[in-house]
Amino acid sequence: MPQHFLLSIENGIATVSLDRPERKNPLTFDSYAELRDWFRGLVYDDTVKAVIFAPNGGNFSSGGDVHDIIGPLTRMSMKELLAFTRMTGDLVKAMIGCGKPIIAAVDGVCAGAGAIIAMASDLRVATPSAKTAFLFNRVGLAGCDMGACAILPRIIGQGRAAELLYLGRAMTAEEGYNWGFFNRVVEPDQLMATAGEFARRIAEGPNFANMMTKTMLAQEWSMGLEQAIEAEAQAQAICMQGQDFTRAYEAFVKKEKPVFQGD
Repeated sequence: MPQHFLLSIENGIATVSLDRPERKNPLTFDSYAELRDWFRGLVYDDTVKAVIFAPNGGNFSSGGDVHDIIGPLTRMSMKELLAFTRMTGDLVKAMIGCGKPIIAAVDGVCAGAGAIIAMASDLRVATPSAKTAFLFNRVGLAGCDMGACAILPRIIGQGRAAELLYLGRAMTAEEGYNWGFFNRVVEPDQLMATAGEFARRIAEGPNFANMMTKTMLAQEWSMGLEQAIEAEAQAQAICMQGQDFTRAYEAFVKKEKPVFQGD
């Protein structure tokens, strides 16, 4: 079990949250590294089918801890700084490459690296009070942090992403929903239930095929159309060799609901 974040696993669904609610759940050097390693390991863990990244104490995450991270960074050498920024980027790469769909359940403050974690998730649910801010320029840094300039425009569009990254202002839940960042906006007492319903439906689905979908969503960013169509042809042919495809067919013939087993 992790030491620097909370984790529970039930019915194939892992629920992760940061554990410093009194400070709005900032990240530290240790929690960055431990989250990176945990998501890296998920690719080899068939017991987890989906992940919920949850809030704690009414907030998602305030980003990098001002005292534990920002202060020490101002005293580091270039080599040390690059090691840190590569580590934070590795967390995003680990989330994208973990093979499991991730649902971010966003409440309250979702800022800096916290906003990046939500961005790097596959689905996002929010409460009306969610405030998502890619605030890097407000601390004197570029908006191009942890893949933001590559991923955020693909979700909400270039102009809207530029506005958030240049101004560092908070995106409201309503804006996030209208712009396509959030899949749902629900009342606080429905947040985890909605995220849980997404996770449950994913976990009950064809998990190998879900892994393939997540893989192709990431890999096709850098492909031309002809490459993408060929890659999808190969991916789908692989899935057609799986037993879940046969189970779905046999259940359809019997007019039953298929029970997928992830193989």
